[in-house]
Amino acid sequence: MDRIFSGIQPSGEIHIGNYVGAIRNWVQLVNRYDCVYCVVDYHAITIEYEVALLQQRILETATILVACGLTPDRCKLFVQSHVPEHTELAWIFNCVTPVGELERMTQFKEKGRQHRHNVNVGLLDYPVLQAADILIYKAGNVPVGEDQVQHVEFSREIARKFNARFGDTFPEPKVILSDAPRILGTDGNAKMSKSLNNAVGLLEPPEAIWEKLRTAATCEHRQRRSDPGHPEHCNIFTMHQAFSKPDQIAFVDHNCRTAGFGCIECKEILFKNMMGEIGPIQSRVKEINQNPQYMVDVLKSGAARCKAIAAEVMDEVREKIGVKSGWMSQR
Repeated sequence: MDRIFSGIQPSGEIHIGNYVGAIRNWVQLVNRYDCVYCVVDYHAITIEYEVALLQQRILETATILVACGLTPDRCKLFVQSHVPEHTELAWIFNCVTPVGELERMTQFKEKGRQHRHNVNVGLLDYPVLQAADILIYKAGNVPVGEDQVQHVEFSREIARKFNARFGDTFPEPKVILSDAPRILGTDGNAKMSKSLNNAVGLLEPPEAIWEKLRTAATCEHRQRRSDPGHPEHCNIFTMHQAFSKPDQIAFVDHNCRTAGFGCIECKEILFKNMMGEIGPIQSRVKEINQNPQYMVDVLKSGAARCKAIAAEVMDEVREKIGVKSGWMSQR
């Protein structure tokens, strides 16, 4: 089977945007690919974070992934820092990467504006470590959102540069884009983010989720219930496309356009369908948390399986770049 790699940061609460845009797609891919999924903790430290909470967030993120269906029998799941070959390969890739290419990366420019007081080398070098994450497993495919396509293209360029200089070693990974709708935050304007206070957390209590949906922005053209709506401009309708069945989506579309019901009725249907999908995930998280050792064992096993692959690749890389010395192993 072709291999896939993708990662998620433990930088905060997982929300429904993360779930629809990434995690749900990852689960669907495990039947067709050899999937390697990672909690990328080293990427998370490129911006300011709470040190005391990092381990908790790593475990919470991994637990959610398992609860969603990414179990050890279906994929390899581990924590990035538990396989040090990632950072070793990143340093080697640094030596074939022009600084100018990193400075042109769109996400670096955006992060630089957001974190003006902390534009560190790690923020600049983020795409190099991401390339190492992918290529240390010689993954041929990477499921990402549109905002990460440039980084995967950069990984392809890294692979080409390394191969041209040291011989054919790495595949050029291809992007697998999710066909899931892009869900905005509850304000209907910005990308869903906990820092913007517009996110619906995957593990939030049902009453909290309903309150956020109840007050969420809808079609700005509809001021009264008697006004016809425009679902194509409504973030709540986009959420329906993510959580409701086709016949229900058609029903909502029709009643919105004809003022057959108001926004609250539309949101009530969405809430029911959303909880029908994420409610079982919340229950599985609670079950897993009753046995904390289970997740420790899952992540240790995943790291061991991935380290076996990464160590073999790094052995090949060291030999090709000339730092592997046979005399060190001689007695």
